[in-house]
This record gives sequence, structure tokens and C-alpha cells, in this order.
Amino acid sequence: MLRQTFEQKLQTLQTEVLLLGDMVDTTLGAAVEALLRQDLPGASQLLSDNCLIAGKRAALEAETLSQIATQQPVASDLRTLVAVLEVAAELERMGSYAASIAQTTLNLAEQPLPEPFPQIIPRMGDCGRDMLRQALLALAQRDVALARTIPARDEDMDRLYSEVYQALVSVIKNDPASTHQVSSLSRVAHNLERTADRVVNICEWVIFAVTGELKELNGSGV
Repeated sequence: MLRQTFEQKLQTLQTEVLLLGDMVDTTLGAAVEALLRQDLPGASQLLSDNCLIAGKRAALEAETLSQIATQQPVASDLRTLVAVLEVAAELERMGSYAASIAQTTLNLAEQPLPEPFPQIIPRMGDCGRDMLRQALLALAQRDVALARTIPARDEDMDRLYSEVYQALVSVIKNDPASTHQVSSLSRVAHNLERTADRVVNICEWVIFAVTGELKELNGSGV
């Protein structure tokens, strides 16, 4: 009976971390959309809602640590609990990136976005969110093979980030007065690029939970 109760707790924690991932996915999409639409009320709401992500991560952490302390799990169960802790932390950081993008929307206060920024940034957002969804699927299904393939997409994100950087350099050369705006938009691109890096970290924790192997993955997924 005790074992059955623990297994139910373990399943609940895994479900909750997946729900947290869905929250972060939605928030990232909304943050990029608010920036592109220059939606100041939407950006303000995202900043207010960021505490929900932090609160859910804190609750997950508290319950996971409680299970580790009281159940003294071993082997695969312990690895799963550690993975829940680490994945939740990665997801909270992604939520912070989304909040930073929302703050940039407010800081720019409806300044028109320079070309080709409105075309590249949605592609970065879509790339990061697609990677995140795949990583969450790998976590839900404990699919090591899938987890190993996802980091290759980080190379796509790096290429897009390079495009943004080069475009913003051109903008500031043509208009030195745009320094503040360019700096802010560069930070947006950096936040999205870092989101992909966090997804790669999640893939590493999926592999650890299933196999016990903790190895840094590179862009080729090995």
C-alpha cells in the first residue's frame, strides 16, 4: 500500500511538471506576440502572471523534496524525483525569459520594430516552443531516443540568433540614435536563444531519469 501511494505521488509530480511546461510554452508564445503587436496591457498581464510560474515551481520543489526525505527512494525513483526538480527549475528560468520579453515590450513603449526583426523573432519563438513541446513529450513518455534528437534543433536557433544580431548591427549603423531599442531587441533574441539551451538541459535530465546517464548534449544530440 505504501508503495502504491508513493507511485501515485510520483505520477502526480510528473504530471504537474508537464503542466508547468505547458504554462511556460503558452507564456513564451504570448510574450512574443505581445512584443510584435506592441500590446502593452498584454505585456503587463504577463509580468503579473509570472508569479504563477514561480509559485508552481516552488510547490513542485517542496513536494518533491518531501518525497525524497520521507520515502527515501532509490534507483530510478530517485532519478525521476531529481529530474522533476531540475526540469522545474529550467522551466521557471524560461518563464523569466518570457517576463523579460514582456518588460521589453513595455520599455519600448510602442516604438516600431525595425526590419527584419518582426519576421525573425517569431521564427525563433516557434523554434524554441517546438523544442520545448518535444522535450516535454520525451519526459512524459520517458523517450530517450526522442530526447537525444531534440538538441540538434538548437543549431537552427543559433542561426536565427545570428541573423538577428547581424540585422540589429545594420540598424544601429544606419541609425545611431536607435542604440536603446537595438539593445532591448538584442536582449529579446538572447532570451529566446537561451530558451533553446534550457530545453537541451531538460533533454539531458530526461535521459538521466531513464538511464542514469548524465551527459552534456551538444547540437548533434550526442
